[in-house]
Amino acid sequence: MLRKMNAVPIAQVRLQDSFWSPRQQLVKDVVIPYQWEALNDRVPGAEPSGTIANFKAAAGELDAAHHGFVFQDSDLAKWLETVGFVLQQGRDEALEQLADEAIDLMGRAQQSDGYLDTYYQLQKPGKQWTNVRDDHEMYNAGHFMEAAVAYYEATGKPKVLDILCRFADHIGEVFGPGEGQKPGYCGHPEIELALVKLYRLTGKESYLATSKFFVEERGREPQYFNIELEERKAAGYTERVETRKQSYFQAHAPIREQHSAEGHAVRAVYLFAGATDIADEYEDESLMAAVRTLWNNTVKRRMYVTGGIGSSDAYEAFSFDYDLPNERAYAETCAAIGLFNWGHRLLQIEGRAEYADTMERTLYNGLLSGISLDGRSYFYVNPLEVWPVISGKRDDIPGATLRRQPWFGCACCPPNIARLLASLGGYAYSFADDELYVNLYIGSEVVQAVGGSRVALTQSTQYPWEGAVGISVRTDKATEFTLALRSPGWCRDFAVKVNGEPLDAASLTKNGYVKIRRTWNDGDVVEVDMAMPVELIRAHPELREAAGKVAVQRGPVVYCLEEADNGSNLRDVQLSSDASFQGRFEPKLLGGVYALNTGDGWRTEPSAVTEDLYAAKRYGKTPAALRFIPYYAWANRSEGEMTVWVRERER
Repeated sequence: MLRKMNAVPIAQVRLQDSFWSPRQQLVKDVVIPYQWEALNDRVPGAEPSGTIANFKAAAGELDAAHHGFVFQDSDLAKWLETVGFVLQQGRDEALEQLADEAIDLMGRAQQSDGYLDTYYQLQKPGKQWTNVRDDHEMYNAGHFMEAAVAYYEATGKPKVLDILCRFADHIGEVFGPGEGQKPGYCGHPEIELALVKLYRLTGKESYLATSKFFVEERGREPQYFNIELEERKAAGYTERVETRKQSYFQAHAPIREQHSAEGHAVRAVYLFAGATDIADEYEDESLMAAVRTLWNNTVKRRMYVTGGIGSSDAYEAFSFDYDLPNERAYAETCAAIGLFNWGHRLLQIEGRAEYADTMERTLYNGLLSGISLDGRSYFYVNPLEVWPVISGKRDDIPGATLRRQPWFGCACCPPNIARLLASLGGYAYSFADDELYVNLYIGSEVVQAVGGSRVALTQSTQYPWEGAVGISVRTDKATEFTLALRSPGWCRDFAVKVNGEPLDAASLTKNGYVKIRRTWNDGDVVEVDMAMPVELIRAHPELREAAGKVAVQRGPVVYCLEEADNGSNLRDVQLSSDASFQGRFEPKLLGGVYALNTGDGWRTEPSAVTEDLYAAKRYGKTPAALRFIPYYAWANRSEGEMTVWVRERER
């Protein structure tokens, strides 16, 4: 394997954090029950899901047609995976029983050959695997495989793992390079990374080989999606085929020949994550080089300052370099989650903090914005600017909404963000034989064997509002190992002490981590202090939508102006290039946030404005007090304008 380190498992990490622990508790107490009700169509006012009804119908227990999208099954899979992550942190009999009932239903719906997909079982029996470009069969299977791994690791119960191993075996028999097999791959990547997870749990080599085949075969000539279309025509199937470029499916070229992130953003990052896993397992440097190229293109030319990706509403896709519109931003929540997970894989392989920096940017901004503070409503789309009067009046901005919604007919994002939040502890730490890495600063306890001993760390912090972190070490005996502390890319002044003695952090920094090698004793204490001033962020000159504008950032958190605090016509607002800010934590505001205030804003002088639509004069400006809140917290109050980028006024 190429990996320099491995993630510490979720079960070995306990979050005790003022910012994230309430959100994890919210997932367990509110989100999981709420989403279970939604899957069962019991949420008043929400779009019907039909997910559980589909499985009951497939099991012969309900006389009903399939409801929803072809990927409706995946909503249950992501819900079940979330439950698995929660149970890895502590058993809950009632929750476990609910999950077991869902698993039993899945087992009853599964066909004797291992196949399980309610859309085809109910709507197209006998026609499975005839349209893998559009119908998401392997995508659904992949999400269930991930759920099976998470639930088995939590409970040790084999039933769901058996169900999905049977399905994986069936897929491996149908698809591959052998005689009589289909040389195809799913139009929506996901199964690639899921099969690797299944392989790592079971050790069954065929799962890894199938994943490798899917990664390598994609984009080769002759194009499989064209082959299967001709086969359907020959079989007499009549259907309307939506014309989409092969790049939408990342099938325009073999992955080693792809140099930019193209097509549907979620599909792209899922594929790239799976390809990263394959490069790792097969020690394939050529594939790894291709993945690095795609990562660099994504984060250096096609990513928003919030960590959102996929700028185009058309096909939920990447467009082209530096095309990052604010008001028309798509930036799907699922795409942010996919980028976060892809970055985590690259972090384990290369041990470079830059990947964790991107993860953190995405986590605190473009990902967290996807869920309301109460956990009961969600954003599918995460724009960086909103002008409410446009809603319903401009067809070229159809995705933007002013309020998070309780559910979606296409509900991929709500359960996706729930599983990410539930599994957050699994991203915080990594380890090698004699190294323990702190990737994310989150109040927590971690236990891991390192340097031949059992080591426990307790991390205490008020991050992301404060840059102070305390880490206490517990060990049964004196142990020599390296403690690696990420020095965030946003931090200009990273100070560290061990037992009160300052260290030269700069001389100890490698690949963005401050590496402290010593013999550690029980009770040792590490103090980290990261200076956290407010900074004005400016975009690359070719990023036209941000030209002449600044974004406000403090630590890892990107801020925005909201109409509730600043009034309307936010595009008219200017912010001085040398603005000074006064900030404080406000526990009663938006669930508790660090708000920023400045008197160095400017607006057009109202008395100078006439009824002229155009005039050959320069409007005067008047000072304005401005209040910035974290971007993730917008749209939790009254509807109104919002903007991340603000016009810069140079003095």
